[in-house]
Amino acid sequence: MGFDYIITGAGPAGCVLASRLSEDPDVKVLLLEAGGGDWNPLFHMPAGFAKMTKGVASWGWQTVPQRHMKGRVLRYTQAKVIGGGSSINAQLYTRGNAADYDLWASEDGCEGWDYRSILPYFKRAEDNQRFADDYHAYGGPLGVSMPAAPLPICDAYIRAGQELGIPYNHDFNGRQQAGVGFYQLTQRNRRRSSASLAYLSPIKDRKNLTVRTGARVARIIVERGRATGVEIATARGLEIARAEREILVTSGAIGSPKLLLQSGIGPADHLKSVGVKVDHDLPGVGGNLQDHLDLFVIAECTGDHTYDGVAKLHRTFWAGIQYVLFRTGPVASSLFETGGFWYADPEARSPDIQFHLGLGSGIEAGVERLKNAGVTLNSAYLHPRSRGTVRLSSADPGAAPLIDPNYWSDPHDKKMSLEGLKIAREIMQQAALKPYVMAERLPGPKVMTDEQLFDYGCANAKTDHHPVGTCKMGTGPDAVVGPDLKVHGLEGLRVCDSSVMPRVPSCNTNAPTVMVGEKGSDLIRGLPALPSAIFAHERNDSRPRARAEIR
Repeated sequence: MGFDYIITGAGPAGCVLASRLSEDPDVKVLLLEAGGGDWNPLFHMPAGFAKMTKGVASWGWQTVPQRHMKGRVLRYTQAKVIGGGSSINAQLYTRGNAADYDLWASEDGCEGWDYRSILPYFKRAEDNQRFADDYHAYGGPLGVSMPAAPLPICDAYIRAGQELGIPYNHDFNGRQQAGVGFYQLTQRNRRRSSASLAYLSPIKDRKNLTVRTGARVARIIVERGRATGVEIATARGLEIARAEREILVTSGAIGSPKLLLQSGIGPADHLKSVGVKVDHDLPGVGGNLQDHLDLFVIAECTGDHTYDGVAKLHRTFWAGIQYVLFRTGPVASSLFETGGFWYADPEARSPDIQFHLGLGSGIEAGVERLKNAGVTLNSAYLHPRSRGTVRLSSADPGAAPLIDPNYWSDPHDKKMSLEGLKIAREIMQQAALKPYVMAERLPGPKVMTDEQLFDYGCANAKTDHHPVGTCKMGTGPDAVVGPDLKVHGLEGLRVCDSSVMPRVPSCNTNAPTVMVGEKGSDLIRGLPALPSAIFAHERNDSRPRARAEIR
């Protein structure tokens, strides 16, 4: 059976493309996913996220030793399941700052990707429970709702931020990003609204869409300068699928450059060094890797104020009953429901620190769990200047890639990360949290100097799971695709996922990746762009007061 389009991964963008392209009954679409289906109930329970970073539906990759972090090797969770990252993430629905996308257009050569141009695609995707205004819409595939099971400590955290001088913000995706408040979540009816559930489940009976799981794309076939098909590795061996129109690469910020490289598309010197035949010398493939590095404060609570105690067997059982019968209780929580955006650098163009309040300790893999109930406040620097790479370790398509985020290679990133950690510590020390917080346990009272905080960061920092940029969109010599997402110098091949983002947005990256899929689907179909947004009020972000004023 021949296909018009072959999509190489069923992550957020791949699911969007499969849904939108197959709206035309005359078009045949093949969606390939290396992982399995999302049949496990953990994928649909909001709190299932806690299991996901510990290896469920993950490739099991890690970074190379980080030269600027004392050789630390970090876990690097990348999804291996239908729905991709949207099936295993903490479900935070954040879009970033308008300035992020305006810089894509003005400085990175991405015409048509400025904020006013891409906002309609965010809105087209969205089925918002609460908001319908200049910035939000309802009726789209992706469920977006407010937290269903917040705890009193969440409100105390929001008050604590305000005590420090950070304003309350009811909508981080609206007129202003700065502030503390509740996150919107990709949930509908207290279940995860993954890209798989939102975009694929409603159309599973379409005759012109074929979805295959357990099918890893090993290589893109390029003939006379045109991508014509893919080589698929399955349990039964290798097979070939052909595309009449285009191959659409949607394997993620690590998987997409890896696939291009093992297909002979990338920097010629690197390909030759690992024994891959060069089909198309394209220097930017696998470069420009950016990610948000996360530092965290963990405090011991004065009582059972978070969900740590639910780990006890009898409470886990009761929480499961609560959720199945009533869709309430701990299982209905994403565990990260409050947070905010603020400034580490008072001269920053827009908020450059993001906070996530974790309703427990040891929620994510590799993070210490306290004996008694704890609470975690994560802090991530949003505007990293450091750039890393994705490279092949060998010519074997089954081999793990060499992932080097190159964290803190720019000293500014380290300085701002530590400033963000200091602000997180200050929030946790405010009066509003005193009824809930007994004492800080990590970094702990003995860790005070910048040198000590640096050592703590090297030993404990983790990825925020937001890699982008490795198939950079733009027009410069290191760009891989143009604003139309077509790979430079080849026909019949586009990349359409987080890897095309020229710089990382100031937020979690699921919603921006869905947006890329929505806009990409119109570009592929040759449809006119949606009309640019027109605002009753301009989006803005208030300037911060000096740190000395908010202490």
